[in-house]
Amino acid sequence: MKSIRRFVFAAVFTLSSLSLAVRPASAEAAQGRFSLTHEVHWQDAVLPAGDYQFSMGEEGPSELLTIRKLSGDRAGYILLVQDLTPSESTDLSRLVLVSRPAGSFVERMELPEFGVTLHFKVPAGTSVVARANTVDATASGK
Repeated sequence: MKSIRRFVFAAVFTLSSLSLAVRPASAEAAQGRFSLTHEVHWQDAVLPAGDYQFSMGEEGPSELLTIRKLSGDRAGYILLVQDLTPSESTDLSRLVLVSRPAGSFVERMELPEFGVTLHFKVPAGTSVVARANTVDATASGK
């Protein structure tokens, strides 16, 4: 009788640990690279011109975007995504910037390969000039 209980306990323990280790494909992180030609404000962070790598995963109740600078003085940033909407575009991925008296601000990051658009906090202002930088985005694990 004890051996049956041990077997059942071991089987339940093994299945529980496997279910915690396996992540569904929809939770794969979005990854990619982009370049900034000039200094850009991204919420409360100021990113200097250079090459960057980003990743975003579904790790909790809020989406977090992680950015690493690849060129020059290396730096890292973690940004809270204000809003996540389905992507309407079938074009290439891109950053959409708006111009304010204090400089350029990232308004949104369009990632049609992953079917999402990430929206970020931008200070209020009267002049809105949109610019787009192409983002090279690829799925993780591929």
